[in-house]
Amino acid sequence: MQEVFIRIHTHLSRMRDLNKLESWIYQITRNAIIDHYRCRRSTVELSELISVEDDFYQDDPAATLAPSLVTMVEELPVPYREALILTEYQGLNQRQLAEKLGISFSGAKSRVQRARHLLRDMLLTCCHFELDRRGAIIDYYERCCCCNPAR
Repeated sequence: MQEVFIRIHTHLSRMRDLNKLESWIYQITRNAIIDHYRCRRSTVELSELISVEDDFYQDDPAATLAPSLVTMVEELPVPYREALILTEYQGLNQRQLAEKLGISFSGAKSRVQRARHLLRDMLLTCCHFELDRRGAIIDYYERCCCCNPAR
């Protein structure tokens, strides 16, 4: 609450329409709550070689495919691989990607979408998926041995 009162006091001079005071205070409160939880979100550095026990994979088909996905990402052509890694794994948004690579925003968007499409095609060539109505993987079966790193 103290943070909300500080923000109200600090920005009160910007308030134009006093008839909207209640909704303005509500928005400040909402933003303060979002900021609070955003700052508390913990991040964990993952090593490249994560040792996970086999029990973890038994109930989650997506987790079973995770090691294969890394291999498939590495097989993508360099521009697409770079775009996918920077956005999906390193957390850049597509505008930041465009700036980092020195390309247009629409070019960055196209590159990321193309990388996702190529990766999807690789997965569909390799495996057949059963999805629930939300699109989550329920089960899959392999058409080749590329989805099973143990082989």
